[in-house]
Amino acid sequence: MSAATASTGSRIETYEDFVKVHGLLLAASGLPQSLHFKLFEKLTSETFDGGAHFAVEPCEDGPQRRLLLTSETMAKDSNVFLIDHAWTFRLSDAYKQLQEVPGLAQRMAALMCVEGDDDDGGLEQAVENGGKMTVEEVLESQIRNARECGDGFVRWLELEELGLDDTTLISLDLSTKFPDLLALSLCGNKLENQQKLVEEVTNFKNLKALWLNNNPVLEKSDCGMEGAILRGCPELEIYNSRFTRNFGVWALGFCADVYGKDNPGSGHLGDLPLQSVTSLDLSNRGIHNLINKAFSPFEMPNLSYLNIRGNTIEENSVSDLFGLLKAFYCLQSLEVDIPGPLGDSAVEILESLPTLSSLNGVDASKILEAENHVVDSMLQPRLPEWTAEEPLVDRVLNAMWLYLMTYRLADEEKLDENPVWYVMDELGSALRHSDEPNFRVAPFLFMPEGTLTSAVSFSILWPTQNVMKGDECTRDYLFGIGEDKQRSARLTAWFHTPQHYFIQEYEKYFDKLQSKSLPSLPVNSSAPSVVRCSDGSALRVYTDIPQVEEFLTRPEFVITNEPKDADIIWTSMQIDEEMKKAVGITDQQYVNQFPFEACIVMKHHLADTIQKAQGSPGWLQPTYNLETHLSQLIGDYCVRKRDGHNNLWILKPWNMARTIDTTVTDNLSAIIRLMETGPKICQKYIEHPALFQGKKFDLRYIVLVRSINPLEIFLSDVFWVRLANNPYTLEKHSLFEYETHFTVMNYGRRLNHMNTPEFVREFEKEHQVKWLDIHQRVKNMIRSVFESAASVHPEMHDPKSRAMYGVDVMLGASFQPKLLEVTYCPDCMRACKYDTEAIFGGGETVQGCDFFNVVFGCLFLNETVNVSQL
Repeated sequence: MSAATASTGSRIETYEDFVKVHGLLLAASGLPQSLHFKLFEKLTSETFDGGAHFAVEPCEDGPQRRLLLTSETMAKDSNVFLIDHAWTFRLSDAYKQLQEVPGLAQRMAALMCVEGDDDDGGLEQAVENGGKMTVEEVLESQIRNARECGDGFVRWLELEELGLDDTTLISLDLSTKFPDLLALSLCGNKLENQQKLVEEVTNFKNLKALWLNNNPVLEKSDCGMEGAILRGCPELEIYNSRFTRNFGVWALGFCADVYGKDNPGSGHLGDLPLQSVTSLDLSNRGIHNLINKAFSPFEMPNLSYLNIRGNTIEENSVSDLFGLLKAFYCLQSLEVDIPGPLGDSAVEILESLPTLSSLNGVDASKILEAENHVVDSMLQPRLPEWTAEEPLVDRVLNAMWLYLMTYRLADEEKLDENPVWYVMDELGSALRHSDEPNFRVAPFLFMPEGTLTSAVSFSILWPTQNVMKGDECTRDYLFGIGEDKQRSARLTAWFHTPQHYFIQEYEKYFDKLQSKSLPSLPVNSSAPSVVRCSDGSALRVYTDIPQVEEFLTRPEFVITNEPKDADIIWTSMQIDEEMKKAVGITDQQYVNQFPFEACIVMKHHLADTIQKAQGSPGWLQPTYNLETHLSQLIGDYCVRKRDGHNNLWILKPWNMARTIDTTVTDNLSAIIRLMETGPKICQKYIEHPALFQGKKFDLRYIVLVRSINPLEIFLSDVFWVRLANNPYTLEKHSLFEYETHFTVMNYGRRLNHMNTPEFVREFEKEHQVKWLDIHQRVKNMIRSVFESAASVHPEMHDPKSRAMYGVDVMLGASFQPKLLEVTYCPDCMRACKYDTEAIFGGGETVQGCDFFNVVFGCLFLNETVNVSQL
């Protein structure tokens, strides 16, 4: 949202003044010109008359509301309505405001339909005072229920979110107490040791289902743990919500609601327990082979509805699957991915299965009549989910992404770096989505005094179709965004879109990355020579960087104020053809940037460059450009959620520094909605970094590049640590605390500088590691980054280029380096301000005032003092 502020600043009295001040806003809103005067009247008189034309009512299909027209009719473009903003905030302030502003959390909870208690409420494992049971109390309760309601044998046991660690689990001796157990859920605990966990669960020889989701052990596990569990539990049919290859009557019965917590069955299932099953939902069960003795019309003769979405079933041919499904004579309704295991044509599926009357929620006759080959049922909305124990503030923070809208403030000089988020009032928030909407909404900034400081934000609502009394009023949540901007994928923020499609896209993308390896670099035998003036005079340097001007004191260089007179241009600005022409820079001058260096200094290009060269090296976290690879990211997110893995991600703008507009979240809707504030990458968050005295840190290295071909790069002996101010935690409210999760503090925050040698000594002592080993891994990684750039973008080479880059590195829990970003012309204030000691090579003192003398000596005089070649 930009604002023209050409007015003199006097209060707006006339329509002409209104248009003069708000002309750009009116054009940007899309409001028809015929409604501009009506908007002016309502704004100046503060008329909120929506209540006379609309009504908000609850929906029957879940916790949401809808907006209905109560007027007899409303013609297209006939009226405009003001919608107030119930809550306006910066994202970093959301949690604090909900806690501190009286009544805000309560109003937002009511507006977002999360104020009531959940039906389930998790109360079965809560004591009378509202607290959670202990493990022992849960076990006693299960035993008591088995005695009172069954045969005295506990066959279903849920020990979820009880803080169980490996030692506690072993001490419980569950297999001795419950030898007949059929289903065990240990979700959401603190289990970490694979070997101990396998030993415990494989003591249950009759186990049919095991859930370990959301335990740290799954983050570290591979197929080996799953294989060991399956070998030790030969009867297991469900593992972490997915079918094993042993699935049979019990797993099918679980999905058909025959078996469950209240009726887990017994070790010896009765004769034909699935006879009465008419509906079976097998979606997203990881099924590879559907041809199974239990999945047959003999076991389920009355099956009329079947959902097999989200399963690859790649081990069965299309013809074999058709043969299997034809045998279910009562089958009338089928849900299946198209394209998918039954082919890519809805018409062919219906012709092969003539008993079907419905396919993917669409009437079969309509599909055949229209000859639609790809059909899907109407997308179901994402509805807020919460538990009775969850505080109101947390419910709002989870649900708000279904309601938020955003804008950025700007005037003629500057764009606000941090976007504004807002929630429309109860009327505006009741507008649901439609691909064919009958209303449109746009934010509008009214400046009654003609200045940005007097601005008040509203939304404006107007009909874009003729609407009748009782019609639902809808808007397009993604107005103006088509498939060229990933519309279908972005709808996942509000709707349950087909997971199978995204998972397939992710798996194809992942397989492609795994096939990459870094090719050998072409070598040019001519290395760069020492730069000298032909007359032997000092090299003239033009710079706009104060530290270079102050600290470049070597006699071989002299500062000049005229770019056109310089031998070397050292600037923080991008030198493009337009700038060269305007300033008079020639191709004979040396510049401190390489052509196409955006391939490493812009975050999305950096990831793309490395992925093209090497695929997915261990030092690069999984990274997605949301502008081009949203589907693959959604697929990755779904796989992690399905497998019970951590799903914390960090979103970074392509080209912003200092963590501006950077967010950490595990909310998929939030990830997608954050695209609205500008292009970003989404990168898997390093949730378990190496810590220093309990705090997060990263390392800034300085890399000097003399040449791309041959690749000549040097690492400065000077590097520094950047420390977070608060102790590190993954507690969800901490994600709103900048000083817990971020380390850049030298821009208006409390900066705790620590001398590098002191940090290294303390770190080695704290973690019992050798920094030399870590340093070698970092050097190898940095070399690999620039090899990737030279391989993928050989056009970077230019004999007149020399450059300095900042490379930011974090260490994982096992002290392996992780690349964060590469920065052009990094801020070297610390390097110039503080003297330090070289960590290696004798520990000689490195004077801060000599930092740029060393940099220029390496790049232009081919010296190697206080640097090491990579």
